[in-house]
Amino acid sequence: MKSYRQRLLLMILGWIGFLLASLLVIIGQLYPLYERAQNTLNLWMILVLVFAFALAFSAIVIHRIIKMHARPVENVTETALELVKGNYRARAIESGPVAAMQLSSTINVLARNLQEITAIREMEQERLKTLIENMGSSLMMINRQGKISLVNKPFLQELELAMEDVEDKMYKDLKIPQVLEQFIEKVFMTETPDRDQIEFTIGLHKKHLEVYGAPVMGEHERWFGVVIVAHDISDLKRLEQIRKDFVANVSHELRTPVTSIKGFSETLLDGAYEDTSTLLSFLEIIQKESNRLEMLIKDLLDLSKVEQTGFQVKASPTDMKAAIERAINMISPRLKEKAIHLTCELETVTVYGDADRLIQVMMNLLVNAITYSSSNTTITVQLYKKRDQAVVKVKDEGIGVEASEIGRLFERFYRVDRARSRNSGGTGLGLSIVKHLIEAHHGKLEVESKVGVGTTFTFYLPLTKL
Repeated sequence: MKSYRQRLLLMILGWIGFLLASLLVIIGQLYPLYERAQNTLNLWMILVLVFAFALAFSAIVIHRIIKMHARPVENVTETALELVKGNYRARAIESGPVAAMQLSSTINVLARNLQEITAIREMEQERLKTLIENMGSSLMMINRQGKISLVNKPFLQELELAMEDVEDKMYKDLKIPQVLEQFIEKVFMTETPDRDQIEFTIGLHKKHLEVYGAPVMGEHERWFGVVIVAHDISDLKRLEQIRKDFVANVSHELRTPVTSIKGFSETLLDGAYEDTSTLLSFLEIIQKESNRLEMLIKDLLDLSKVEQTGFQVKASPTDMKAAIERAINMISPRLKEKAIHLTCELETVTVYGDADRLIQVMMNLLVNAITYSSSNTTITVQLYKKRDQAVVKVKDEGIGVEASEIGRLFERFYRVDRARSRNSGGTGLGLSIVKHLIEAHHGKLEVESKVGVGTTFTFYLPLTKL
C-alpha cells in the first residue's frame, strides 16, 4: 500500500500534467488563429489569459487537495504536540480521507490510553502519599547525596520540625538529636540494614524511638539512598517502668507488714507471751499490720477488677448528695482525729451510676485529702449541676503537688510524700481506683494543684436521663 505522502504527490503531479495537456490542446486550437492574426500582440494576450485561467484553476484544485489531505495531518500533528506537552485530553478530528481518519483514530486511542495511565498513576501516588502520611510511624528518605527527598508528618511532629526546615536540606544540617544522626550516618555509610532503640530529650519530654534503616536499591543493585523508619515506643517504655515499679512496690508493701507480723510472732513464741503487757502490745501491732495487709490486698483486688477489659458498673439513678454524705460519715472519725474542718456545698443531683462505687470514689478522695492535709485546715466538698453533668469537687489545703508530678498521681503506688502516706496507713492505690471507676461511669477526672496551697480533684458524671 502506497504511503500517504506518495499518494498526495502523485495526485498533485497528475493535476499538473492535466494542466499542461490542457494548455497544449488550447495552443493547438489557437495556432491556426495565429496565422490569420493581423497583430502578434493579440495572440500573446490570448495566451496570457488562457495561462492565467489555467493557473487559477490549478491553484483552486491544489488548494482543495491540500485542504482535503494536508489539514487532517496538521490536526494530528497539533494533537501529537499537545500529547508531548502532557495534555492527554487533546483529541484529533476524525475526518478526511481514509488514511487520515485511521491516523486520527490511532492518535485518539493513544491519547485515551495515556490519560488512563496517568489517572491510574495519580491515584496510586495519592494512595501512597496517604499511606505514608497516615502510617503512624515516622518516615524519612535520603538520596545518595545525603539530601532529604521525603518526610512525613509524624516525622516532623516527632522531632518538632516544620516542612520548610527539611526541604532541600542535607540530613546533617537538620536540628535532630545526635543519637538519631549517628544512626543515620551508620546506615548511610555501611549501606546495610540496621535496627536500634534510641533515647533523647526534646524540650521537657524524654522520648524513646525504635528506628530501622535500610538502603534503597533499584534495578541492577543501583543504590538510590536510605530510608529511615522510626516508631515512638515512649508509652511502652513508660508502661514497662510502671510494671517494674509496681512489682517492686507490691513486694515492698507486702514485705513490711509480713516482716512485722513474723518478727513479733517469733518474739512471742520465744517467751514474750508470758509478759501480759508485752503480749497485748505485740498483738495490737500484729492486728494493725494484718489490717494493713488486708487493706492492701483488698485494694489490689479492686484495682485488678476495675482495670479488666469490659469492666462495667451497676449503674442506676443515684442520689449523689446521699452518696457523698454517707462517705463523709464513714471518714468522720479521721477528720476529728486530725482536727480538720469539712465544708459541704451540696445540691440535690441525681446521677446515673453505681452508688457503692461512687461512695468508694468519695471515700478515697476524702482520705487522700486528709492524708496530705495538716491539722486545723479545711476540706471543701462541692456538688452542683453544669449543663448535662454533675460536678463534684474535693478541695484541700494540703501540701500540694508539683506540676511535673500531676500526671503521675494516678499511677499505682505513687505517693507525693511517701513517709506521710505510709505512716497514715495508705496503700497508694486509692487514686488509681478512683480514675478507673470514674472512667467506668463515662465521666472525666481533673486535678488542679499548687505546692503549699492545696489540691482540687474535680470529676464529672452524667445525669440521669428523664
